[in-house]
Amino acid sequence: MAGILAWFWNERFWLPHNVTWADLKNTDEATFPQAEDLYVACPLAFCIFMIRLVFERFIARPCALGLKIQANGPQKAQPNAILEKVFTAITKHPDEKRLEGLSKQLDWDVRTIQRWFRQRRNQEKPSTLARFCESMWRFTFYLYIFIYGVRFLKKTTWLWNTRECWYNYPYQPLTVDIHYYYILELSFYLSLLFSQFTDIRRKDFLIMFLHHLATITLITFSYVNNMARVGTLVMCLHDAADVLMEVAKMANYAKCQRLCNLLFVMFAMVFISSRLGVYPVWILNTTLFESWEIVGPYPSWWVFNLLLILLQFLHSFWSYLIVKIACRAISRGKVSKDDRSDIESSSDEDNGPPPAPVQKHYNSTTNGTNKAHGTNGYLSAGAPCPDEH
Repeated sequence: MAGILAWFWNERFWLPHNVTWADLKNTDEATFPQAEDLYVACPLAFCIFMIRLVFERFIARPCALGLKIQANGPQKAQPNAILEKVFTAITKHPDEKRLEGLSKQLDWDVRTIQRWFRQRRNQEKPSTLARFCESMWRFTFYLYIFIYGVRFLKKTTWLWNTRECWYNYPYQPLTVDIHYYYILELSFYLSLLFSQFTDIRRKDFLIMFLHHLATITLITFSYVNNMARVGTLVMCLHDAADVLMEVAKMANYAKCQRLCNLLFVMFAMVFISSRLGVYPVWILNTTLFESWEIVGPYPSWWVFNLLLILLQFLHSFWSYLIVKIACRAISRGKVSKDDRSDIESSSDEDNGPPPAPVQKHYNSTTNGTNKAHGTNGYLSAGAPCPDEH
């Protein structure tokens, strides 16, 4: 075990040439980041998750009810023992052959059975109220941490001159503000990573999982090898758009369509300008070029920058989705549907009458999902970016 730890914490990987871990030990004169400082993030992540539950139950839920947001979810599928057994024990997405077999067995047409399975899948999705509570919690955290980051960074030298991130590196002392900022951000993203398996499951589950992993790895990397200064810039830059994203989702769930549209436009402008403009010009420029000039590359420097570039690819993907939604919104006159929608729809109405036998007739009402609940965890056309950094 000692050999594995020695290999993992190899100084020639983590630190610049001619720098050792002994050089970065805490002294009476200066405090430096220590890997063991991050251990507290795991229990703190659990505490943040518990605080979230309390917040959603006693603050967000009353606010949602005050805005007349109902707890009703998508329409429930008509009880049917045979279809329920197939759904729970065999498959939630029956193929054409199985649908035809069930059609003969139940004397229902295939389209009606397809609708039953779609309604049954949607039945497991959270209600609009649950989505509002989740968004309100994230909005509250992002707003707090963004305000904290701005108030802290405006007093620093490296906000105004990014070359200050690398002068005297890695012998830059750790301040209480940086330590608090890092631990709180890391704990929050750990809680998001864990809760991703209990929250609303979205189409980009894997993308968001990789995003959270990349974010956690970046925070850890930049702390351990004392790139904390540039790390604070990255965190604050990303929190700016997240605040607007969550409040836009809240407006959508409250059916304030005009406010939702306005906030979505603001979010899109901030997201695209910060992630495709400021991020590469300001952040990647200093981590790739200014650091190369002042400090020089070393193994963990390459890994750190590769993760930052990976984040840039995710930014580009989400920006594409935002532009796609914006173009659709312009053609329709409003923000209306999310490419990552959790509630399934089709040309036949899920909220029409219950499935009926072939011999009987049934009416189809509106096209697509129920207007009150045809949203996912984000905007009804919403921001494709999650918690994202």
